[in-house]
Amino acid sequence: MIIGKSKKEIEKMRAAGQLVGSVLRELQGMVTPGITTIEIDRAAEKMIRDAGALPTFKGYHGFPFSICASVNEQVVHGFPSNYQLKVGDLFSIDCGVTLEGFVGDTATTVPVGAVREDWQKLIRVTEECLERAIEQCRPGRHLGDIGWAVQELAESHGYS
Repeated sequence: MIIGKSKKEIEKMRAAGQLVGSVLRELQGMVTPGITTIEIDRAAEKMIRDAGALPTFKGYHGFPFSICASVNEQVVHGFPSNYQLKVGDLFSIDCGVTLEGFVGDTATTVPVGAVREDWQKLIRVTEECLERAIEQCRPGRHLGDIGWAVQELAESHGYS
């Protein structure tokens, strides 16, 4: 069931989204060889709390961190650790904030220096898929329209 939101609720949703986007941009700038994924987690928690929000993931079903941190082929939703990022790594960050009762949740993948060519392609095609999905977000469209547009583009590049 779709539950409509008031203008005030939509503004709160927007604020949560803007905050998590801002945090993620700051975290992207921290991704350098030698930093540990737990250091990035700690920085995320500080930024989120300093903004008057809560890290959504922390404590959710016992999850002990503020971000999910995945390196290279590690499956999404990995735990931050003392692993030091190195040139050639592909680092994915998933971050959520709860602000005034509304959640903003987003993720990104950051190359650490120069990465393999196939990973560069994956990042590029993923960004194109996001753009294609956003183009589909219009009144009257269905979730299936968005999914189909993304699937069609991904498959045209050999992804599934």
